[in-house]
This record gives sequence, C-alpha cells and structure tokens, in this order.
Amino acid sequence: MLLTNRTAVISGAASPRGIGRATARLFARHGARVAILDLDAEGATAAAAELGEGHIGLGCNVADAESCRAAAAQVIGAFGHVDVLINNAGISQPVKTMEITPADWQRIVDVNMTGVLFLSQAFIPGMRARQRGSIACMSSVSAQRGGGIFGGPHYSAAKAGVLGLAKAMARELGPDGIRVNSVTPGLIQTDITGGKLTPEMKAEILKGIPLNRLGDAEDVANIYLFLASDLSAYVTGAVIDVNGGMLIH
Repeated sequence: MLLTNRTAVISGAASPRGIGRATARLFARHGARVAILDLDAEGATAAAAELGEGHIGLGCNVADAESCRAAAAQVIGAFGHVDVLINNAGISQPVKTMEITPADWQRIVDVNMTGVLFLSQAFIPGMRARQRGSIACMSSVSAQRGGGIFGGPHYSAAKAGVLGLAKAMARELGPDGIRVNSVTPGLIQTDITGGKLTPEMKAEILKGIPLNRLGDAEDVANIYLFLASDLSAYVTGAVIDVNGGMLIH
C-alpha cells in the first residue's frame, strides 16, 4: 500500500463516475485517510461514507477563498495534518469564442484555475510547517492542443493557466519540501462526457489515439496515486499526459 498513514484531500470528488471519486477509492485502498471536498456537500458526505470509516466529506466552493479556508480548517481538525492535495475540481462548457459571455469566462476560470490557487493557499501553510507535501493539479490536453471536444476556449485558457500556476508553485515551494505537479488527461469517460459522445464521434476520435481506446477515470487516478506517493519523490513541476498517445510530440 503506497499511502499508508497518509492523509489526502481531493476536490470535486462527489460525482459517481468522476475522476475525483475514482481517485478517492484508489487512495483509500492504498491506506490513505481521504477528505472529499465538493460543491455538493451531501454528495461529498455520501462519497466519503462509501469509502468506509475514517474518511470525511465536506461542502466546499473552490472558487471562494473563505470556503476553502473553512474546509481546510475542518480537515486539519479531523486529520491533524494533510499530506496530499489533489486539485481535481473543474467544470466545462462547449461554446465557441464569440459565444463566451463575461459571466461564462469568469465562472470557468474561477473554478478551473482560481480554485487551484485558493485551495492550495488553504493547505500550503500546514505543509510548510511539516516541510513535506504533494499537490497535484488537474489540467487538460485541451490546454496543450488548443481546444478539446467538450470545452470552449475559456476552458482551454483556464487549464493552460493551471500549468503555469503549478510550475510556479513547484519552483517556489520546492525548498519547503512541497512537490507540485500537473496532470493533463485526454478524453476520459466520465459523467461530463457520458451521453454526449456519439458512435461516430468516438470512431473519429479513436483514429487519433494510438492506444485505440478512450480513457477511464481509473487511468487518471493511477497517475494521481503516483504523484501522491513516494514513487514520485523526485518529481516536481512536471506535466504528465494521460491521453493514450493523443498528443505525442
């Protein structure tokens, strides 16, 4: 078990078929005590209960700094400290450039990028005090290739911002023993994509994926596990692609 006696916080992990939920299950199987944070407080509580005793679920709006600080205080009160933070929460919107309203832009950027900053700020002090910690941030292949299937340009921009933010934090926080890395999934089969992908779309997408399959939530969860564990003890500022070869370059 790779996370024995570790504590981990995962944002956006209430969705039944989501990457966050799959990560929570995997972390728990590897011995971690897990705190699930989600805008859906009831869903977070239910997801934590599914993991068994010793795990907690809390409501948290990552786009609100005070909500992040309050959630961090509750987690630290329950666990004593936090070893791992997975900035997984995110939302998408499939619109074109000229269709993006100011409100759309703010909402997508707030959750996908600013939320990474706010939640990290809430947990960094505790990690600094212990001179150890691992932070993993959810980006996307759309940040690298300039757009995706289910996200508009504002989504790509926010996810690209995550890459820059994570690298800057990695450089700054390395002397404090805190590692910061990013994950860039390709097309993963989750609740976001569920029901929206026609057989024709899937066939066309698979032409560009050397491994000839779409990703599953567990594929990304496995990378989060690597980044959370000592297997990645000398890895920081990295961007790890999880896309079946879609972006070989």
